[in-house]
Amino acid sequence: MRRIHRTRRDWAADLGLMLFAACFAAASSDSIPIEAGLDPLWRTVDQVIGGLGCATVLLRRRWPVALAVALLLAGGEASHYLTGPAMVAVFTVAATRPWRATAWVAAVAFVPLPAFLWQLPEVSGDRKSSALTYFALIAGAIGWGLFRRSRQQLIASLRERAELAEADAESRAERARREAREEIAREMHDVLGHRLTLLSVHAGALEFHTSAPREEIGKAAGVIRESARLALRDLREVIGVLRAGPAEDERPQPELADLARLVAEARAAGGRIELTGPPDGPAPPPMVGRTAYRIVQEALTNARKHAPGAPVTVRVAGGPAERLTVEVRNAPAPGAAADTGGGEGGGQGLIGLAERARLAGGELSAGPAHDGFRVRAWLPWPAVDPVSAAGQG
Repeated sequence: MRRIHRTRRDWAADLGLMLFAACFAAASSDSIPIEAGLDPLWRTVDQVIGGLGCATVLLRRRWPVALAVALLLAGGEASHYLTGPAMVAVFTVAATRPWRATAWVAAVAFVPLPAFLWQLPEVSGDRKSSALTYFALIAGAIGWGLFRRSRQQLIASLRERAELAEADAESRAERARREAREEIAREMHDVLGHRLTLLSVHAGALEFHTSAPREEIGKAAGVIRESARLALRDLREVIGVLRAGPAEDERPQPELADLARLVAEARAAGGRIELTGPPDGPAPPPMVGRTAYRIVQEALTNARKHAPGAPVTVRVAGGPAERLTVEVRNAPAPGAAADTGGGEGGGQGLIGLAERARLAGGELSAGPAHDGFRVRAWLPWPAVDPVSAAGQG
């Protein structure tokens, strides 16, 4: 026998329904038609059976279908005081059991109806009204149970949807946080990697050229000091973004026009860099210009790490209504084979650049070339709107 765990609310509901069945039997006792000449003992037995039927309402959670069938059969054949318990039982079946069980119980309840309707002209007025009222009450109990079940299913469905929506919102928030962290990580890699490689180049020059003239040592030390200051500034800015959140990031972002300054810094570190471009005329959209700047910055950083001392060629071309092409090519380091850029760092910088280019609507490819290593990217450059261009002018 399976145990039924009832909460206080369940006990209150069961006791309330039992009280309802008893009150219904007491209130309807005066309207029950009694056959002439019926022994008063039978009426007492009928009332006792009705009382026991009301008590069986407490079993409605354990055996709802069996209880409903028993009360319906007994109410039609043995006792007139079981209508209240039968209504509670069929309500329980309709509210808690599958459609098939509800249909079988309803069939048991209404099987006598056709025969009653066939004999309706011969039935007395009191018995006729009593029987019709009985069938109407049973039908109402089944209908109310079906409504209750549909409402519970609707509430469960809405609760499930709310839980799914909440889980989806948490997933989107977590995805947004992860994307923000990845964006900040790329920014730290691009900015600090460039500064720190400049520090490494100049520190290495001082380490291996201890006999250099005092002026060159002082110049290199000044570059190291300035690069360290800029690296600390960039680090403070990135940490500030981490603390304040991306929405409060108001740092000036690099543009395509800043490539000349970037190349000048790399040349000051001893790099042999040839820059062609950027093209004259209107500037590309900020995201496109910033992406091109980061591509060149990362490519120069990789060239300093993997091919130090090798000449680097930077070419930027394109225009509105075309596409912006960025190509950075470096020869192998003197006395070394071409490096694929997959050394320390595992090429994560190039992976980040490919993602940047994809987000901007372009593409990036990187790999060994016949004369070194090449990074090539193209980015969309929409046509200039004549109206907006005139307004800017």
